[in-house]
Amino acid sequence: MVCALGASVCFGTATVLQAMAARTADAGGGDGEGSAFAVTLFLRAVRQWRYLAGLALDGLGFLLQIAALRSVPIYAVGAALASSLAVTAVVSARLLKVRLSGAEWGAVGVVCAGMALLGIASGTEGDRDGPPALGYAMLATALLVLVLALLGGRLPERGRPLALGLGAGFGFGVVEVSVRLIDSLAPSDLATNPATYALLVGGGAAFLSLTSALQRGSVTTATAGMVIGETIGPALVGVVWLGDRTREGLAWVAVLGFVVAVAGALALARFGEAPVDADRETIP
Repeated sequence: MVCALGASVCFGTATVLQAMAARTADAGGGDGEGSAFAVTLFLRAVRQWRYLAGLALDGLGFLLQIAALRSVPIYAVGAALASSLAVTAVVSARLLKVRLSGAEWGAVGVVCAGMALLGIASGTEGDRDGPPALGYAMLATALLVLVLALLGGRLPERGRPLALGLGAGFGFGVVEVSVRLIDSLAPSDLATNPATYALLVGGGAAFLSLTSALQRGSVTTATAGMVIGETIGPALVGVVWLGDRTREGLAWVAVLGFVVAVAGALALARFGEAPVDADRETIP
């Protein structure tokens, strides 16, 4: 759980640092639009220590996520990753001077309460390998998410952010499950394990889907879809096929904690992309 919460802190803080770098880069000169402008903006942002620090935190968070998935149930890790929105909200309030409403501060408290309940009730990771077809199912899901990401621009405008957000969530969920399905790091075993390819394709497809979702519609809707996709599905896979359980007699506490943490994260969905509006205070 410490690793899972550490990953949440890393991801949530990285979002804010990268937003700060993006805002400074955008203010560095030049107006424009389209892919050329996006590339120029990225090149300006990546020269800043805040952006590089954010990338480093993302890398550390991923390593902590892997460590957590090898030790505690998927449902606990998924809820912890969703709680990174609470971290982003708190760090945004401090560094970006974003004003949180009373309800949003309440949602931060709800997320913390949910994670505390999960910490009390979570058992160890399941000891099952799952059915042989599970790895191929994860790879098929990853490929579907990739197709969704590539065709995102052709989706109906009204449902596009939610569909792409859900796709991103399923992709990240594939990563969570695939980590559990990889038992050996020997090159020959990795090369023949479909979970290896599911992890790589799922992670890349999730990133593309989320980026497209945030660019093409409501951040809140896209992030809400992502939270739902990356928590509920993987949690069910862990419980049904991989043997994830709770401590004796505390199943109801784990369910309550999971629901509370995810509900709190959904209430903070607007922080799926840290605010960088021009009317905020200037970053020193």
